[in-house]
Amino acid sequence: MDRRIERPGARRRKRIVRIAIGVAIACAAVALWWLMPGGNSLAVDAQGIRTGAVVREAFRDFVPLRAEVAPLRTVYVAAVQGGSVAQVIAADGTMVAAGAPLARLSNPGLELDVASRSAGIVGQLSANSGAALSVQRTRQDSARDIADARNALSKAQTALRQKQVLYDKGFVTAAAIDPLREEVVYQTNRVAALTAGQAQANGTLADQSAGITATARELRESLAMVRASLAALTVRAPVAGRLTAFTIQPGQILKAGDPVGQIDSEGQWKLVADVDQFYLGRVRTGLAARADLDGTSYPLHVIRILPQVTEGRFRVEFGFDGRVPAGLNRGQTLDVRLILGADRPAIVAPAGGWLDAGGATAFVMDGSGRAVRRPIQTGRRNPDQVEVTGGLNPGERIVTTPLATYAQYQTLLIR
Repeated sequence: MDRRIERPGARRRKRIVRIAIGVAIACAAVALWWLMPGGNSLAVDAQGIRTGAVVREAFRDFVPLRAEVAPLRTVYVAAVQGGSVAQVIAADGTMVAAGAPLARLSNPGLELDVASRSAGIVGQLSANSGAALSVQRTRQDSARDIADARNALSKAQTALRQKQVLYDKGFVTAAAIDPLREEVVYQTNRVAALTAGQAQANGTLADQSAGITATARELRESLAMVRASLAALTVRAPVAGRLTAFTIQPGQILKAGDPVGQIDSEGQWKLVADVDQFYLGRVRTGLAARADLDGTSYPLHVIRILPQVTEGRFRVEFGFDGRVPAGLNRGQTLDVRLILGADRPAIVAPAGGWLDAGGATAFVMDGSGRAVRRPIQTGRRNPDQVEVTGGLNPGERIVTTPLATYAQYQTLLIR
């Protein structure tokens, strides 16, 4: 039976072909394993992400803000007494002087009460005045009694001296001079008694007089307060400035303490801006800032911080250093840069949506089409830069798009 005879080397060629096919299959398997995402990996389209380089450069430590113009000082106007609006005198938006009447209220009940209380206080003042007159009359009577006693003593002494001359010459007897001596003694004792009594009475009268004076002062103050409550029916401007939020109408009922309007300082302005809570620990009063308006930069400084956080932001007020821009209006907005510190060299990464996750991790490109999650530390931020304090080196690239979609993955396979 005939047998096929193979050419020399054919078997060797077949073996080489088989080996080549096996190597190709192995390479395909490795490539497929590389390209297939694992359990902690996600394949993403390169067009759907953005990346940025980590570099060493000067970090510009500022925060851009949109600030609103507000009056430097605002004084609120309220109704001191309740009543119905009888007359509106001033108009909203006008300039008013301190003490200028803004509106008049009507309150018949208060007017009747003031009249009754005023009459009662006036009656007490009249009685108090009578008590003061009584004290004065007592002092006058005491002084008159002493004067009469001293006059009687002087007359008795004169009569005694005259009789004494006659007695010494023997023209009169002792019976004629003894009554005069007794009269002098009596009047002397009388003057001494009245003088001592006056001294004692003066202390009591002084206390009474002081009490009467104090009572009169208190009654007058009470009368002034009672009448002032009636005068308070006229609503007046507490300070000079521009009257705003003044919208009351005739016939409107106001209660004591109800807001009526407010007076803004005219020509004196401040800027108010909301700042991200991330900067709460770094903002302090006195920090410098700059406002840009019509191509001119105006220096500012922080005058007040309201640390209460609302929707992730807190409020800061700025005052102008020196010249205030002309033509500002309440509610106008300006661009402001709040300067937190001097520019200093640092390792910085581009700011972006990746910071929304807190800036504690970043996907770092490894140069082979993959981005691997890595823990990092970040510090200061501005709209363009974030300071990297650990975990990244200059020259590396990171994914800067928002990371919320990739929160559960450790590796991104970029196609």
